[in-house]
Amino acid sequence: MRFKAAIIAVSILPLLSVPTLAVGQEQPNESDYYRLTTFELPEGETIEACGLQVIPNGNLAICTRRGDVFMVTDPLSDTVSASQFSLYARGLHEPLSLGWHDGWLYATQRPEVTRMRDSDGDGRADEFETVADGWGVSGDYHEYAFGSKPEADGSMVVTLCLTGSFNSDVPFRGWAMRITPDGKTIPMTSGVRSPGGVGKNANGDIFYTDNQGPWNGTCGLKLLKQGMFVGHPGGWKWYDDCRDVMGATPTEPVSGSRLNVEMKRIPELIPPAIKFPYDKMGKSASGIACDTSEGKFGPFAGQLFVGDQTQSMIMRVDLEVVDGLYQGACFPFRKGFASGNVGVEMGPSGSLFVGGTSRGWGSVGNRPFAVERLNWTGELPTEIHSMRLAADGSEGFDLTFTQPMTQESATDLASYQISTYTYEYRSEYGSPEVDATTPTITSATLSEDGLTLRLLIDGLQIDHVHELHCQGLRSREGLPLLHDAAYYTVNRFRPAAKNTSSQP
Repeated sequence: MRFKAAIIAVSILPLLSVPTLAVGQEQPNESDYYRLTTFELPEGETIEACGLQVIPNGNLAICTRRGDVFMVTDPLSDTVSASQFSLYARGLHEPLSLGWHDGWLYATQRPEVTRMRDSDGDGRADEFETVADGWGVSGDYHEYAFGSKPEADGSMVVTLCLTGSFNSDVPFRGWAMRITPDGKTIPMTSGVRSPGGVGKNANGDIFYTDNQGPWNGTCGLKLLKQGMFVGHPGGWKWYDDCRDVMGATPTEPVSGSRLNVEMKRIPELIPPAIKFPYDKMGKSASGIACDTSEGKFGPFAGQLFVGDQTQSMIMRVDLEVVDGLYQGACFPFRKGFASGNVGVEMGPSGSLFVGGTSRGWGSVGNRPFAVERLNWTGELPTEIHSMRLAADGSEGFDLTFTQPMTQESATDLASYQISTYTYEYRSEYGSPEVDATTPTITSATLSEDGLTLRLLIDGLQIDHVHELHCQGLRSREGLPLLHDAAYYTVNRFRPAAKNTSSQP
């Protein structure tokens, strides 16, 4: 089955204002374009915010890993205070995701999906119902559960973390489960290790983030699809309970191999759409939000924004489908959050709400927990908008920009550096970068409007991250790129492209 490629609107770009550098002016930074607001939290409350949901009345619902749900009134206010927070519910079991459907607030807890509502209008939930609970809980601290937003019919997807990093001690730990509108729990995808968030892209396909560990050389963004396998075999014992929907147990992967080699042996295996290079692009990938604001959040409509808990940052992802598989590029976007980012929610107004906790793991942000809001200032950042395989099947990449580049800088091959590497597919925890290569950029051609660049390259590699730096690029306003790095994961070449890979 082939997937539809996302369509990204860029027609708003000429309407945006572009800051220029005056003599002695400092280089623009992220805060010039995306302003971060940190909410004041109620004294005495531990709000380790992990799930967020803007509800129809405009309030922001927040669930905490401690089991509480809070409501925030007027979350778009220029001034924020602790008085905006009110307690909505207590006593849940580590809820990590929130959603809204048909007047109910849905919370994905460790043992179940629960829906709740305030039927008497006093601001506190007084009705609680179990939506689905068709999986096991052993008490191990690692058995997290993250849920998607309910669909129009009330169906959902829940990702269930393994017991620890290696085992599945109770039913369907290490799986994604599909919840039907009538509350049935159906096994969907095996191979989950340690999810950090679930979300849809602009096409409506469901992805989750998985974290570095056994059978995960680095963190990744992975597609969830019925009957497939996403990498970690630790939960395979439960195939015996679901052969009617999952079929036979896949072939056992070979530790120390490469994903593209094992895909030839294991037809159910889907590779990550994005491999987030470890440490360069976070260490603990978390929540996912698609920019559906139609330009209210800036020039990246239709793209995904992914949190990272350890590095207290948000990354940006642009996806495409090549020969039936998702792949694409990730980019740095915004650092400087107060705690370890977990929950990420795009509101209809174009505000990105982010919840964080250090949870004892630690994070670059030094607060133990936080609730924050990110807003576009209206200024146009000088950025790589997208990076995709050359559209005509040539060996290389097409880059688009948020504003025009100069011909002189764009056609100078010294403006670029490119390297590739991949990760071992192995049972040990994580992997170093392996199989490194240095492709050769043979030409750089910029469109007349300065917004599209084609780089022809000898040496693209299947199953590799292609790390591109564009330090020499300059806009026609004289600005360098705000972020000059892009990391493209190649799972497939376009059918017409020449496969020059010498790697496994």
